[in-house]
Amino acid sequence: MAFELPALPYAYDSLAPFMSAETLEFHHDKHHQAYVTNGNNLLKASGLEGLSLEEVVKQSYGKNAGLFNNAGQHYNHIHFWNWMKKDGGGTKLPGKLQAAIDSDLGGYDKFKADFVAAGTTQFGSGWAWLSVKDGKLEISKTPNGENPLVHGASPILGVDVWEHSYYIDYRNARPKYLEAFVDSLINWDYVLEMYEAATK
Repeated sequence: MAFELPALPYAYDSLAPFMSAETLEFHHDKHHQAYVTNGNNLLKASGLEGLSLEEVVKQSYGKNAGLFNNAGQHYNHIHFWNWMKKDGGGTKLPGKLQAAIDSDLGGYDKFKADFVAAGTTQFGSGWAWLSVKDGKLEISKTPNGENPLVHGASPILGVDVWEHSYYIDYRNARPKYLEAFVDSLINWDYVLEMYEAATK
């Protein structure tokens, strides 16, 4: 199954001023495209060609670093574009998601503080995550292209803290970018969709 670059689900300038058209053009058209191109080259003769993307990520972890890095980043970015939308973010969550955040994470304010802290304290490149593990929500962080799939969890929300995700717009102010992501960009409907799939 060849990797393909998905189209963005919105116009390049839709997420401004929280994420600029310039950032999206570089991030989607250059960085994500590179993961697709390199991933396809590394997928050839890997023995994993017929598998789903999720399975390629899981089965290449710890065995084929080059393929894992590119497949992981491809998976992460396919969802990252959908985890954002114009006029997103904020505290009006779908009821089922709000109830889970209240019971598993101590409420919205604690979720936001812990999620931003995970992204802020991820040293170097990586991601911060909200995942379902053993039926419960948890917050985590991973280096580089790693994601919760390889730790027995199902990611339902992730934020990219590689510098190319925020440097054009925020320079070195990663916490400011993370606050803007939570307050103004999260597509909670897509998070709910992934939550429902992960808790079936």
